[in-house]
Amino acid sequence: METAKPLFSYRPHWAKRFGTAPFLPMSRAEMDQLGWDACDVILVTGDAYIDHPSFGMALVGRLLEAQGFRVGIISQPDWKSAEAFRALGRPNLYFGVTAGNMDSMVNRYTSDRKIRSDDAYTAGAEPHKRPDRAVTAYAQRCREAFKDVPVIVGGIEASLRRIAHYDYWSDKVRRSVLADSKADMLLFGNAERALVALTHRLAAGEKIADIRDLRGSAFMTPRGWLPNEEWVELDSTLIDTPGRVDAHPDPYAENVAPASSASNAAQVVSFQDRAQLRAQRQEQRRHTAVRLPAYEQVEKNNVLYAHASRVFHLESNPGNARALVQGHGERDVWLNPPPIPLTTEEMDRVYDLPYARAPHPSYRDARIPAWEMIRFSVNIMRGCFGGCTFCSITEHEGRIIQSRSEQSILAEIEAIRDKTPGFTGIISDLGGPTANMYRLKCKDDKIESACRRLSCVFPDVCHNMSTDHGPLIQLYRKARALPGIKKVLIGSGVRYDLAVKSPEYVKELVQHHVGGYLKIAPEHTEAGPLNHMMKPGIGSYEKFKQLFEKFSKEAGKEQYLIPYFIAAHPGTTDEDMLNLAIWLKRNGFRLDQVQTFLPTPMAMATTMWHTELNPLKKVLGGRGQAVAVTRAGRSRKLHKAFLRYHDPENWPLLREALKEMGHADLIGNGKQHLVPSFQPAGTGRQSEGPRRMGHVQKPSGPQRGPAQPAGRKPLAKKPSGRRPK
Repeated sequence: METAKPLFSYRPHWAKRFGTAPFLPMSRAEMDQLGWDACDVILVTGDAYIDHPSFGMALVGRLLEAQGFRVGIISQPDWKSAEAFRALGRPNLYFGVTAGNMDSMVNRYTSDRKIRSDDAYTAGAEPHKRPDRAVTAYAQRCREAFKDVPVIVGGIEASLRRIAHYDYWSDKVRRSVLADSKADMLLFGNAERALVALTHRLAAGEKIADIRDLRGSAFMTPRGWLPNEEWVELDSTLIDTPGRVDAHPDPYAENVAPASSASNAAQVVSFQDRAQLRAQRQEQRRHTAVRLPAYEQVEKNNVLYAHASRVFHLESNPGNARALVQGHGERDVWLNPPPIPLTTEEMDRVYDLPYARAPHPSYRDARIPAWEMIRFSVNIMRGCFGGCTFCSITEHEGRIIQSRSEQSILAEIEAIRDKTPGFTGIISDLGGPTANMYRLKCKDDKIESACRRLSCVFPDVCHNMSTDHGPLIQLYRKARALPGIKKVLIGSGVRYDLAVKSPEYVKELVQHHVGGYLKIAPEHTEAGPLNHMMKPGIGSYEKFKQLFEKFSKEAGKEQYLIPYFIAAHPGTTDEDMLNLAIWLKRNGFRLDQVQTFLPTPMAMATTMWHTELNPLKKVLGGRGQAVAVTRAGRSRKLHKAFLRYHDPENWPLLREALKEMGHADLIGNGKQHLVPSFQPAGTGRQSEGPRRMGHVQKPSGPQRGPAQPAGRKPLAKKPSGRRPK
């Protein structure tokens, strides 16, 4: 993989002399106290400002401060005019704009497009403090406030909208956020490298329009633009089209004549020549831009949309990804290859910066739910190689795991113990996107750089992937042995198909780091939905469950798994949901809260939902694989109702559906039935049968569902923390 300039090797900017701010300023009065006449960079965010590395603006702000730049924060500004964007004056270098830690549309709306009643990232959980599509709204106001100041957009909302994408909330394909926001540049993924390099180059006098070589950056160009004469453009339909496959040319042979030529004799090259030719081929790849179908094409053509999505995801490994280009009218959106992951040393320094580890004092004692959730937790890694099609982590953070050192993590635990008010000795989580991918990586760097798999664990764990949980086990043991630490819980979702490869890890987890309940995400039981999710079969869950129960019993602890499932995911039929409901009842699970599939921008499952095609397979040439999609309101309600088969409010709908599906035998009052034939007074729609005959049967307990098998487990309630992978 290409090497990158070390993150902390730049000569600090002259403003380093001002030192470290207790909090990055959010007002001119705070700037005056620091002795600043201006900010070099102003960061605009849709979240409340919490000076903690789990919050993107704090991490980015402190990183730029460490580079010597004066950074101000404009948090949740009134976007109805440009006035709030002038609060800190004109920045010397640029505005950096993000919607916050969450996509603004996911933050504001449920999967049924209903407005949420609160916002976890706002003081007092107050809703409506950010606009729809916040990146676009904020960027436009920044431009209005100071027309000549560059505007850089980033964060998860911008990352997931960097090319033309299906937007669930407007039910249409929208242009790249670059085109709508009029931003000068977009930085996608965890953008520390690009942001630090960009800021130093702008400070040195370079024009942003001339900075076109940063990995992890995207920008608008004239149609057909190429950086220089070394670059070539390749039509994406030539690299991912089915049909007859010709023999691959010898990758080490140069200037070989066509097959019809008599001169096409076998060419013998030395080992040294092959290495040289391989290097030339890699260099050529670094100067190739793959042209995706234009916005105007994918907007109208589902096949081309699915194809563009597939190519986009195949070009996501920083070791081999090529630049991507997509037409938008008379201009192109140009995407450079993804950023080079941070090293452990760089991760440590980023997380060891002098964060105040608290909300900005201006919020006083206001409750901020997102802060309460993470204040006693530690992020030990980033990235995910799971590749779940419904998840946005891979598109944003990448597949390569970036881990902190043991020393850095333990030091942060001690900082929480010593400096965070209200700490009672319990660390709520050591994790990240997943709980147990810490330090896991491909066994061979060359294989990792060449790999184009969409997942390292589907359909099974790749034989090249290390599954050694030893470093994580050691970290757990050292963390809980620290003075003043009573308990270290694991709140991030455990990837159980990896965990079962290390029974020692499962034992360590279950006997020391579970607080009675452990959340886990099988998502479904049936092969159809699981294949479209790129999730392991339910057999892996059963293996983990056996280990979980075995080690809990050995420790003399009564502990339970809390499973998560998704309703109405692409590739799911009514029969699949029925089978899942039967599995839930057989295993004694009554889910309290359930999730209906929410199509988020650029996720592969969203492509399935929009196009009814499977981008995990080639889609051109009329050979695309169709995907069952549940869109209608009644069908989505039915899939959700199957997950809550025990809720009397769902029984009328379930009875009706079971009869239509030919499964009326599952309606009755015995243990073998899924839903009862009676209907409690005041619930659902009045049913036929026993009620009409005048002897309505009532359950023995309030709102109790159908009879459960012996040894039924407690209700599985959805915690407020991070949803497991």
